[in-house]
Amino acid sequence: MLELVHLSRRFGATVAVDNANLRIDAGEMIGIIGRSGAGKSTLLRLINRMIEPTKGEIRADGIDITALRGKALRRWRARTAMIFQQFNLVHRLDVLTNVLCGRLHDVSGPRMVLKLFTEVERVDAINALDRMGLAEFAVNRADALSGGQQQRVAIARALMQRPSVILADEPIASLDPMNAKAVMDALADINRRDGMTVLCNLHTLDTARAYCGRIIGMAAGRIVFDGVPEQLTDPVLRDIYGDHQGGSINERITSTGLPAAAMPAMART
Repeated sequence: MLELVHLSRRFGATVAVDNANLRIDAGEMIGIIGRSGAGKSTLLRLINRMIEPTKGEIRADGIDITALRGKALRRWRARTAMIFQQFNLVHRLDVLTNVLCGRLHDVSGPRMVLKLFTEVERVDAINALDRMGLAEFAVNRADALSGGQQQRVAIARALMQRPSVILADEPIASLDPMNAKAVMDALADINRRDGMTVLCNLHTLDTARAYCGRIIGMAAGRIVFDGVPEQLTDPVLRDIYGDHQGGSINERITSTGLPAAAMPAMART
């Protein structure tokens, strides 16, 4: 169980996260929605301790995460794997090595530089790629893959950390609808089959509704909604988005789970 208690983060005069209180049970898949600048990315980075809170606490299974230092903090960062919008792969390295980089927290610097991975580590990396449907690309350079494939490599790398929580920060924002669906399907599969907690910042409301059993809405750094998709009424959406509801937020989702833009025009008439 993960708990945020009066968690806040300021950047100068700007309050990025304002007194956030959340309880997240193991195995939940949660979508975090809100306008750009609402504090979604800062919230995930606070949980991972990429940035420090101005005040408040993060607790996990009774442990004060904000007090961790050194090796204990590195273990926590491994346990809460981050997935970023821009993939954060090393383009000049092959796909397999990028996935093996998920073991950085457990592998010495010299062994990593010399690529002295064990047979077990290599098999685990291939299995993670196979789960993403990408095992055949193991020896390709990372920059030879499409954006959607690169994001699935990033998910495979995250799995190599053996995390209990995945923190996905706008993982589909730069992808076309078909690749976006493949990435979201992969995250949903990890949540369902492994029982892994997934927190996913999402730019499109309907994607959150389609994939997440619980949705957190943020506005101006504050959590203004916490509930199930069915509770996202028009008044609630105005609290989250103000008067800026529309195309990019309210994509129409078809019965296949794909955004309408992914279907041929004739099929949508």
